[in-house]
Amino acid sequence: MSALVELLAKVDSGEIGNAPAVLAYVAGHGVEIPEAELNQARRRALLLLAAGGDPRRELGVDDRAVKALAVDLFSEERRGRLGEGIDELVTLARELPVARRAALFLAADVDLAWRLFALGLLAEELAE
Repeated sequence: MSALVELLAKVDSGEIGNAPAVLAYVAGHGVEIPEAELNQARRRALLLLAAGGDPRRELGVDDRAVKALAVDLFSEERRGRLGEGIDELVTLARELPVARRAALFLAADVDLAWRLFALGLLAEELAE
């Protein structure tokens, strides 16, 4: 079983919470962002996060830093790649009702999925 299918099974069983955020982040692995551009955008987002209070607080999709990162990294091509990743998840999750519902939720609102992807990128940076 592939790691992606295993992850979808864990999402489906409830073992992994916040399924849309997790799936948006996973779907975004096909989005190509040059490392230097990503690092600069993350740095700017971290400054916004710090200016807004405790940088270790729980992030949300509507946080100013998350939205800024999403805007900094946005292009139609990248958004399209994220959509393709989401479509792949919908197909892989066809027998997993909870994971499939979460993937279809993302497919219905790719703009929200883009912000959730940005949230994952920022959370990844904070975890390091």
